Amino acid sequence: MNHLVQKQKLSEQIGLSAATFKRYRKGVWIEGIHWQRINSRTILYNLPLILDWIANRDNPQAHQRAIEAYLGSLPSNQPLKRGRKAS
Repeated sequence: MNHLVQKQKLSEQIGLSAATFKRYRKGVWIEGIHWQRINSRTILYNLPLILDWIANRDNPQAHQRAIEAYLGSLPSNQPLKRGRKAS
């Protein structure tokens, strides 16, 4: 499952409007975590983290753990593999 979705898919999944997403982008959701601006016309949303945010709105520490787990799972945060180079 692709975890980055467009606003139409996010709206289908959580039942909120694009206007609500825009409000949340301005002060609730974190750019680079909950949403990504791809270019001037495209914004993608991190569906699993937004679903976690909804589930944990009253428990910010739990949601912070989800954010840290997400960041830790990114390829850029994986340890470098050590060993012999292929010849």
